[in-house]
Order: sequence, then C-alpha cells, then structure tokens
Amino acid sequence: MASDNVTVRLVQQKDYQFEVSFGPGIPALRADEPPPLGAGLGPSPMQLLAAAVGNCLSDSLLFALRKFKQQPEPIQCEVTCEVGRNEQRRLRVLAIRATLTLGVPAEALEHLERVLTNFEAYCTVTQSIAQGIPVSVSVLDAQGAVLK
Repeated sequence: MASDNVTVRLVQQKDYQFEVSFGPGIPALRADEPPPLGAGLGPSPMQLLAAAVGNCLSDSLLFALRKFKQQPEPIQCEVTCEVGRNEQRRLRVLAIRATLTLGVPAEALEHLERVLTNFEAYCTVTQSIAQGIPVSVSVLDAQGAVLK
C-alpha cells in the first residue's frame, strides 16, 4: 500500500447510527452502538476495530504465503477484544486475541515456518494498534493443529 492518507467519512443518521463512507465505488456501511445505547443495527466501533485487525492479519498471512506460490485458502480469522475498565473506571479494549485458521493442512504448504515468523510484521493495522493494546496472534491449520 502506498504511503497515502486514508480518509473515511461518517455522517450521523439517527441517534448512534452513522453511515460510514469509504470513497467512490466502495459500499458504505452503517455503524451503531449495541443496546441500550444504540439499536445494534450495524457493527459497533469495537467490532470495526476487531474486523480491521483480523482483516489486516488475514491479508498479511495470505500475501506472505502467496509470495511462495502457496494456496492456503480459505483463510478464516476470529478476533476477540477483551473489554474491561481502566484505572479511571472507563471501558477500554484491554487486549486483542486473533486466531487465524488456514484452509489446508500445514503439510500442504511450503515455507510455512518462515511465513509464520514474519507475516505479522507487515500488518500495518495490527502493528499500529499493538503499540497501545496488547495483541496476541495464533495460527491453526485446517486440521486444528496449532502452528503459532
């Protein structure tokens, strides 16, 4: 990705519902807080944060494997944000856990150890967030074997 800035636009629709626009040709989405604050009619900011981490990690892993002409598809990722209160008793994301699952057994992929050692370093979003929130990453193969 180039070093250009990224801009999204949010416009309030009703209460805590915001239309999030990403730019020409990209469908907008509606974000909303869960009840009782909002109506839960779209992903919450915390869900969007988790999605950004998971998407970036998945992209980085896929890119790294494809550099070696490997086919790990379909990759899946589950991200959990641990939510708790800070010293001021305000809700915060205290930690993020991501589990990526490859679509094939580990034996089907070459250079896997090298990829697993390096792919996280290229994940712009996760590395940026990890400067303020601890992020742990696990990788499993299609048979559930823990690879990382």
